[in-house]
Amino acid sequence: MVDNPRLAELTSWDADWRGLRVVVAGIGVSGFAAADTLIELGARVVVLDGNDTSRNRQRADTLRIVGALDVNLGQEAMTYVPDVAGDRPDLVVTSPGFPPTHPLLAAARDEGVQIWGDVELAWRVRERAGRKTAEWVCITGTNGKTTTVGMTASMLQAAGLKAIAVGNVGTPILDALRDPVEYDVLAVELSSFQLHWAHSLAPLASVVLNLAQDHVDWHEGYENYVADKSRVYENTKTACVYNAEQEGSEALVEAADVQEGCRAIGFTTGSPGLSMVGVVEDLLVDRAFVADRTNTAAELGNVADTGALPTRHVVANALAAAALARAAGVAPEAVRDGLLAFQPGNHRIQLVAESDGVRWVNDSKATNPHAAQASLSAFDSVIWIAGGLSKGVSYDQLVERHASRLRSVILIGTDNQSLLSALKRHAPAVTAVAISGPGAVDFAVDPQDGHSVMRAAVQQARALAAPNDTVLMAPAAASMDQFRDYADRGDAFMNSVREELGL
Repeated sequence: MVDNPRLAELTSWDADWRGLRVVVAGIGVSGFAAADTLIELGARVVVLDGNDTSRNRQRADTLRIVGALDVNLGQEAMTYVPDVAGDRPDLVVTSPGFPPTHPLLAAARDEGVQIWGDVELAWRVRERAGRKTAEWVCITGTNGKTTTVGMTASMLQAAGLKAIAVGNVGTPILDALRDPVEYDVLAVELSSFQLHWAHSLAPLASVVLNLAQDHVDWHEGYENYVADKSRVYENTKTACVYNAEQEGSEALVEAADVQEGCRAIGFTTGSPGLSMVGVVEDLLVDRAFVADRTNTAAELGNVADTGALPTRHVVANALAAAALARAAGVAPEAVRDGLLAFQPGNHRIQLVAESDGVRWVNDSKATNPHAAQASLSAFDSVIWIAGGLSKGVSYDQLVERHASRLRSVILIGTDNQSLLSALKRHAPAVTAVAISGPGAVDFAVDPQDGHSVMRAAVQQARALAAPNDTVLMAPAAASMDQFRDYADRGDAFMNSVREELGL
């Protein structure tokens, strides 16, 4: 790719962005924010999106009103790099969903046009004359990102800092940077997609929570996925936080080119060693950010402070958040206060109901085997509702590890052959009932109607469940074959449970 010397100079809001020719790929939340910001900065912007929907047409109208040169919708628009103001573009800013192999991005790369993501753009404009520049603490990992970024923001706020959770969590970083509030710290959730297109980040502290196979199709292999995740550590200033319970995690920190004085801080749900945070009995403790790490530890809170269902996965997230917050100067009592104030989002190991000795738990956010592993580990006797779009991952290890916990498995989704095969190999004695997909029993439901499928799954689960069982909806797969998204799937489960139990 040819270096564009003008782009190298664009490192603040007050740099000369005027007349810069930019193609923005995607008009969703992050793409809209990128286009709107660039227009405000004086760039000349053309926006593209492959989906010609009513919502996108409304967004397109808004961007034209504020100054976009053009907005092109439809699949044809995404097949080539257009001119901007009669000349070739200086830059393409891509939304995170588009893989590097996408025809538009491949064409830009072949032409030598630089490609940034919305996160790279946000980092470039974070400094602005007359305004406080917020520090960034950055969170990535296969699972637990949204919970951890929320916990981190809550701890920072409990310490009296102006902080907000941004990024892949929902609020675009660019929107926070343009907010009238001058934030002290941004807790930034970053996906592997976003990190792939981020080149210049230098966070105060950073963490890779965990790593497992996910999005291997987008990254064209697990090694590429890990490489993109580990980019979060590059240029970190104060603390690279790593999962001491995952083999190879610390090695990612050791391989990173960090700033002088940056420390490696481990987190573990066991007893912590030096420069770690962890658990002693029922206490969350810090042996990293205390003066005498050899002989003393600071109490950060209690395991029970992490929520109604303090699973090992949730405790690990809390400890990672605590390490990030402590790196930002937060006192131990603010860690505890932040955990107590934190309100977890729906669909993450969420207790829906308890009736007749049966617990019903919604973990629709478990969109891959690694996430499902976290919730399966928390319960001893499980009626498991699972299945959906597998994204090319294997279920063998997950099923083999938890076969003894499974009383029955109820399969939803249209792409559950891989999961069904793993069950036959590793849990042949466990009853598996398919509501939809391969081997489906005739439940008189439309397999494309996710809500009908879920109602049938919940009815079947109630018929199979006995006292001391947990009915766990942790699909270990994506949702878009039968639902709008994982939240729609989780809502369908919760509504079906309440309807079935008469709540």
